[in-house]
Amino acid sequence: MSRGWDWESGEGLLRLDDPGEWDLAFERGEARLGTAVIGLAFHCSLAEASPRIARAMRLPDAAQRGFAFTAAGHAARLNGELTPELYAALRAEGPRGVAEHPIRDTLTFVPFRKLPPWFKRRWVYVAVRDRLEAWWLRCVYAVGDAWRAVRGHNS
Repeated sequence: MSRGWDWESGEGLLRLDDPGEWDLAFERGEARLGTAVIGLAFHCSLAEASPRIARAMRLPDAAQRGFAFTAAGHAARLNGELTPELYAALRAEGPRGVAEHPIRDTLTFVPFRKLPPWFKRRWVYVAVRDRLEAWWLRCVYAVGDAWRAVRGHNS
């Protein structure tokens, strides 16, 4: 256990701020590397955290892989950009499943001009879909309100 990091229980790993410690844990085959990489996203520069986040996205444990994708979303929020390797990993995983929220975080927190082409197309798709969904829901609510008004007057 180093500086309050307990690799067995996972306690303190969200405070991990030493990329070298993460590398040593990776070499040892520790089980909570995805959790620890979230700490790196919070406490280290994007350049230091990015290769470790990308490595954690390929871990065999699905839960820890999910935490690595969460770390990518946090990195996008905190830095307003991602590295090419993180953009590539998110694109490879696709907008469904474990990468859905990190992709949305990236589209929300990274300026459009900084997005690579696939993410720009995704941004346009999401924006149009969200707008159409909002219009559809307004129509559904209006019809429901009208139906309740008509039924209320007939009672």
